[in-house]
Amino acid sequence: MAASEQAAPFIDSFAPSTEEQWRKKVEAALKGAPAQKLVTKTYDGFDIQPLYARAANRPRAFRASGDWAVTARVDHPDAAAANELALTDLENGATGLQVVFAGAVGAYGFGLKDAAALAPALKDIQLDAGLRIVLDLPVHSGLHVAALLDLVAARGYDPKTLDISFGLDPIGAAAATAAPLNWAEEGPKLAELAKILIAKGFDKGLIAADGRVVHAAGGSPAQELAFALASGVAALRTLEAAGLSLDAARKLIDFRLAADADEFITLAKFRALRRLWASVERACGLEAKPVRVHGETAWRMMTRRDPWVNLLRATVAVFSAGLGGADSISVLPFTQALGLPDVFARRIARNTQLVLLEESSLGKVADPAAGSGGVEALTDSLVERGYALFQDIEKAGGLAKALESGAFQSEVAKTADERAKNVARRKEPLTGASEFPDIHEKPVTVLLPAPAAPAVNAKANPKTLSPHRVAEAFEALRDQADAASARPKIFLANLGPVAAFTARATFAKNFFEAGGVEALGNDGFADAVALVAGFKASGAKLAVLCSSDAVYAEQGIEAAKSLAAAGAHLFVAGRPGEQEAQWRDAGAQDFVFVGSDILAQLRDALKAA
Repeated sequence: MAASEQAAPFIDSFAPSTEEQWRKKVEAALKGAPAQKLVTKTYDGFDIQPLYARAANRPRAFRASGDWAVTARVDHPDAAAANELALTDLENGATGLQVVFAGAVGAYGFGLKDAAALAPALKDIQLDAGLRIVLDLPVHSGLHVAALLDLVAARGYDPKTLDISFGLDPIGAAAATAAPLNWAEEGPKLAELAKILIAKGFDKGLIAADGRVVHAAGGSPAQELAFALASGVAALRTLEAAGLSLDAARKLIDFRLAADADEFITLAKFRALRRLWASVERACGLEAKPVRVHGETAWRMMTRRDPWVNLLRATVAVFSAGLGGADSISVLPFTQALGLPDVFARRIARNTQLVLLEESSLGKVADPAAGSGGVEALTDSLVERGYALFQDIEKAGGLAKALESGAFQSEVAKTADERAKNVARRKEPLTGASEFPDIHEKPVTVLLPAPAAPAVNAKANPKTLSPHRVAEAFEALRDQADAASARPKIFLANLGPVAAFTARATFAKNFFEAGGVEALGNDGFADAVALVAGFKASGAKLAVLCSSDAVYAEQGIEAAKSLAAAGAHLFVAGRPGEQEAQWRDAGAQDFVFVGSDILAQLRDALKAA
């Protein structure tokens, strides 16, 4: 019997489900709460629905066929060491290199020291062997480009055989550092350099429209797309003004985006970029063609605490960027925020991509999300919002003028502030940092410790799109707790039976240990007398009362009074509701619950400890 004949009766035994049936199930599960509760709003202001119908056909813009390039970072400050690490990556599956120089947008504290380091860093690496080379250059990059041209000439390469993304991006580099940028002067210089490279035989991938700087500064997906699109259009204009045809000019531009752990938004963002740029090409009277897009796993999402979770974040990011159409991807090794990654961390970064490509065959299908109602809707929304923001930039006179005025940076800062508030209240949880922290984690090995991040005063220099990681505030509290002569501790004042206090005790443990305050657990206490005895025996200065609402109603106020009288700086797990005044009169200092400002409360706890 054929497989289809065997399957048919099984399939026919299930009636097709309908949206109405789904909504009835939702209503029952929500127990009277509105279905709107399941709708979430993005930082770009559009809604994400819980259910989407299958999408109709949409405009599509494909990447070139084949697997994306597995791109390893070349960022060791010592050129010889960088070369050794790069050769190891190439010998073990990498198909490209991201050559990062100090001061570049993607340097994150490291990078080759100067242009002279390029040749030794690429020693014994055959650039014409099908490798994808992505350069990450600092603001002033003339010497770096000259060094590459010297290397190509010395080795006798035919530029037509090389796949190099030069990454010339004076606008993005200036935005990241607040370096002065006179685009009226720098634009023609960029075009002149491009013409020199064209004369040398390089006719593609010279200029990068790089959105990573916006993402690292806390911007939204649509802001990142608008920045990249405006950067590409600025390059088109300056190249056309220098005498290049629009068809020749567009071949010189490729794109770079950050990929983070928001799976569907990242996937939709990469798809949206291709559609947006295709619309620009058509507006120029050109037939849309595949554009090169490089993805890098996001610096913003990396954590120093429990860095192993970064492996999961990077895997989701690569998956999303790859399915979204990235032509090459670079993975920040999981220890990148702690320092210069070692061979092991680099191997895991490399294999994150290789497993997805070789074992899951993710590169074999073009645009696999096409037709998915949810992904298509997200893509449509990002295209619409990204283009509207791009139009705002154009109305301001183009990207350079928008940055000069500080208007664009101001909007990015608003988004970053909103995200920071959500992180502080754990509406945007960070596993290992704000959620499920491990205060006894074992250290990991790095080749060099991360340099101290430069102090950036956003108010003093609001035009800077300075990179930051969303976990930094929690990490600062952990550092403070670790530096104390004795680790701060909080006594879990568990009142009543285990079933009554377990949920809030577990919540309180995660809450306080996110700030490095060790939670001292126990099996619970039957009354206030035993509770106070347990607190005194613990030696802690802090206590958090944990139990159910029912137990609180019977014994909570008395227990709070007893603990406060015993000298405890007392928190109560749960919302105080109408009894807040009574709780505070009894000695409760504060209340910890889902949605409270955990950062502010942890700072208070560390002061009191």
